[in-house]
Amino acid sequence: MSGGAGGIGSAVGKRLTESGAQVWVWDLDRADWAGARSIQIDVTNEDQVAAGVEQVLAQDARIDILVNSAGYLGPHVPFEQLSPTEWQRIIDVNLVGVLMPCQHVLPHMRRARRGRIVNMGSLAGKQGLPNLPVYSAASAGVIAFTKAFAQELAATDIRVNSVAPGPIETALITQLGPEVVDMFVAGSPMGRLGDAREVAELVVWLCSAACSFTTGAVFDLSGGRAAY
Repeated sequence: MSGGAGGIGSAVGKRLTESGAQVWVWDLDRADWAGARSIQIDVTNEDQVAAGVEQVLAQDARIDILVNSAGYLGPHVPFEQLSPTEWQRIIDVNLVGVLMPCQHVLPHMRRARRGRIVNMGSLAGKQGLPNLPVYSAASAGVIAFTKAFAQELAATDIRVNSVAPGPIETALITQLGPEVVDMFVAGSPMGRLGDAREVAELVVWLCSAACSFTTGAVFDLSGGRAAY
């Protein structure tokens, strides 16, 4: 899984480990939680991703699950204040960082004739968030990719789904500052941020054999915020 050193990714990785999975973490930072096999990888770099796949397969016979959870919000500012350099980084991490691992892991899942892929998106990709316009666009790309990719694989036992969380209490959100966090909480019917462990429970189900007739789906995890 990517982005598993902290935040939602680490919560998902820990929960998968508890469920009996052998979890490899690809992240720029090392994952230091119990059970993680950590490789420092930039998931936007094709050579590093290819090498990461080979390193996993050198020690494990197959890759059953891929969870793409690397994320980068960028600054919380109006679009006109966002530099093209920031646009590219946001798109690279949040969208290219999903495409690259999927493309390199898929051939091995095809050979095994099974697999589960979960792409972490965001509610921003469905309804858009002001002052996070490029992040919203990248998240919408993850959603569209998941739907199209799942249809390509629907005749196989490889399931592809996405989770679109609303604001979750992680450093990714809290680093935006108390005013932004208070705004998110005020917009929540439940009156709180989500917990990363709540995301993990859903992701673990999507990675399981019980998820057999669900593919190309996008699951809101928003505390009632998604009102469409």
